[in-house]
Amino acid sequence: MKPVIRSPLRDQIRRTVLDGLIDGRWGPGDRLVERGLAAELGVSQAPVREALRELEALGLIESSPNRGARIRRFTETDLREVYEVRAGLEETAVRLRLPPVAALRVHLARLHEAAATDSLIDQVRHGVAFHREIVKAPGNDVLLSVWESLGIEVWTHLSIRLFRARAVENAADHEPLVAAFERGDPHVGVLLREHILGYSPLAGREGVTAIATAASEGRSSLE
Repeated sequence: MKPVIRSPLRDQIRRTVLDGLIDGRWGPGDRLVERGLAAELGVSQAPVREALRELEALGLIESSPNRGARIRRFTETDLREVYEVRAGLEETAVRLRLPPVAALRVHLARLHEAAATDSLIDQVRHGVAFHREIVKAPGNDVLLSVWESLGIEVWTHLSIRLFRARAVENAADHEPLVAAFERGDPHVGVLLREHILGYSPLAGREGVTAIATAASEGRSSLE
């Protein structure tokens, strides 16, 4: 890892640890040694400690006085709960205001490009950007902040690596959402919720198919 040289150090250290989780450098049960991280990044232990506390609050690591910090051992239920909260937040965002379809199509095009090159990292990144566009559309800072605090990108990667849950099997999964937003479908919020839950480790695709069918049949505009 390159030394951290710009502030805020805490945010950069947190991002470094998250990147390590995403690329597989650390896995469940691995120790995160505060002193070692500080030496590797060329910083003091104080910002490392702060970053680890934030990651603990996010539910990604756990610490104890005698054993230090470790990456949590995640269960399918842990991940399911994250997806459930995320789905509720995005459905709420849609109820407050619909996102700009043109912006969604930009992210969808990038998803297609990432799928064409078989880049999992880019597929996840552009998929998260697609959904961020939905959450930020209402202009509700609290809603966006809570959604961001879930650490969706890293949880998505963990879902794939630990349980082989699909993050973005292909861009086609997002096409029905864009079409529903474009025609002002009254079922779009439910379609969005089921789309998200369909990717959780414990979910099947039957619910997504059923809602997608219902959404395709209802073509009246959202008010």
